[in-house]
Formats: sequence, structure tokens, C-alpha cells
Amino acid sequence: MANIFGLIVSGRLVQTDFTPVSETSLVTTILDVDSINHAVVFLTGATPLPAGTVAVVYWSWPDPAAPPNWQPLGHVSNAKPSAIFKISNLKKLHELSDENKFMGAFGQQQICHNAQIGISIEPEANAQLLPNSEAQQTYSYVTFAQKMLEHLVNFVASFSVTQEQMTPTPGVSYIPLNTLHTWYQNFERRLQQNPNFWKN
Repeated sequence: MANIFGLIVSGRLVQTDFTPVSETSLVTTILDVDSINHAVVFLTGATPLPAGTVAVVYWSWPDPAAPPNWQPLGHVSNAKPSAIFKISNLKKLHELSDENKFMGAFGQQQICHNAQIGISIEPEANAQLLPNSEAQQTYSYVTFAQKMLEHLVNFVASFSVTQEQMTPTPGVSYIPLNTLHTWYQNFERRLQQNPNFWKN
């Protein structure tokens, strides 16, 4: 797997010195990470990835008190030979919740005082489980839309009054609450059928 991958960080030379830690995993070290905002990982073209696989890219902040903790960034593949990853907004080890920790992604490792990028050759299906995958983004859109609509309906419902409680106010239009509920149910049904229907 030597020289299959390259790494570019701003203001530095291209790195291709990934060290194998297993048959399917490699790591490289990045010094002086405080000045890094983005990292680019790419296939050099020397050798394609095996059919049906992707290279999942992981990041680990330096932590002088603990072994590397890997955070998945995304992937590169023969069909997508390069990717830019935003590093500056990643959480450091002490800020991560337990479910986001991938401690064993690259086996048992020693404490490292530099940041590391790890690459793991994995089945293509694993790319859909990554934080930046299209499936995850679609899930995020659907979740956001549902929460936003629920809040809108709850907000409007908090102002509801019965017809007997209404006082006539000239120039003010009223919408029956059941109209809003019907609209919400139709919108949610369409969102479940096709999360991207609103783009058309």
C-alpha cells in the first residue's frame, strides 16, 4: 500500500509517507497542527484501491495523556480520488462523547504528541455510515425539517383560541389550526416518501 495516498496541508509539501499498521490501515503524522484548517487526502494513482472498497479517512488530535482517538472524516475511492476535510472544527479528545470515540480503529497505539491521519481500507458500504455521507446528510435534512415543523406547529398552537374566545380585530386574518395540522401532515408524508422533494 506504499505511496497509494497523498496528503496536502496548507503551506507544506505533499506527504506520501503513510506507515502501515496492518494490511488495511495506514497512518501519517502531522506536526504543528494549530495552524491547520483543512487537509486534502488523495489517491496518488500509483495503484487503484481494490474493487468494492473505499479508503475511510480518520483524524486524531494530539493528546499527551492518551493514545490516539480517531474521528472519521469521510472517504476517498477510485470514483472519488480526493477529498478536502475541515480540521479546525473537529473536537479534541476531551470534548468527545463516548459514542464518537474510535479508540481501536488502528489497533492499540502509544501516546502520540502530534496529530495523525489514519486511512483504513473498508468495504464500500461503510462510506454510507460516515458523518459526511449523502445518507447522513439526507437524514440530517429530514430531522431538521421535522423538528422545525414541529416547533412551528407547537408555537402557533400555543396561540389558539376557540371561536367563542375570539374578539373581532379588523385587518387581522385568522387561519384555522386544523389547516396548519393538515399542511404539516402532508409535508411530513412527502418528506418521508422523498426527502429531496422540496428541491424541485
